[in-house]
Amino acid sequence: MSSSARFMTSFISRIVTHYWGVIGIIAAWQAWVSITGVNSIVMPHPWDVVADVIHNPGIYWQNGIQTLLLAAGGLLLGMALGTLIAVAAWTSRFLSGVLVPLGLMFSSIPVVSLIPVLARLLGYDVKTVLAIVVIISFFPAFVFTAAGLRGAPPGSDDLFKVLGASGWRRFIHLIVPSAVPHWMIALRIAAPPAILAAMVAEFLMGMSGLGYLFRTAATDFDTARAFGTSAVATVISVVCFSAATAAEARVNARWR
Repeated sequence: MSSSARFMTSFISRIVTHYWGVIGIIAAWQAWVSITGVNSIVMPHPWDVVADVIHNPGIYWQNGIQTLLLAAGGLLLGMALGTLIAVAAWTSRFLSGVLVPLGLMFSSIPVVSLIPVLARLLGYDVKTVLAIVVIISFFPAFVFTAAGLRGAPPGSDDLFKVLGASGWRRFIHLIVPSAVPHWMIALRIAAPPAILAAMVAEFLMGMSGLGYLFRTAATDFDTARAFGTSAVATVISVVCFSAATAAEARVNARWR
């Protein structure tokens, strides 16, 4: 067997081994559509979805990149905001008593109900989409960073005080290393919802992006494009989750 044939065999074997569930769902989808003869407006054939993505890569690429960039920017801003508030709450009991209840109350508000309000304040453009992603990403960063700041090994803080370490040195050399692994957990948890939040905002008031593309496809009864948009969004979410998981593993190997 040639090297190219061995490579293809190994590649197909890995695909089947790791993604047999996805393959099974697609096969069941194709079988159900073929057997029932359901109208393509209700449920397209899998190949129609793939064909639309292949034949119109520019549409998916342009809108997908916008959604990804907005989600990434909102994720980083939300993580930074949640981290700063968690640190502020850790430094003072008074601030903790004020900020923690406010953070919990704010996170309990359905994000969909905030979109009209933010759109009136910020405008019906990408700023509102970015703000929604920031809100979604804020809470995991706040909760896990706060837990990490309180997660130093027992007795370690007393040891630093006995050795005469200043509050700043204790924070840098003890508290931050304890919080970093928790912060990475928050990043892993918040990454996929950031894509969904961006799409929801684009769906409701955007003029571009995957959410807007899905809305226009659904309005035009172009189910192949609607399913294609969902598939592209799913792939982006999985890639973001995998990247965050890999980053978490590398950070844990160094900081734990």
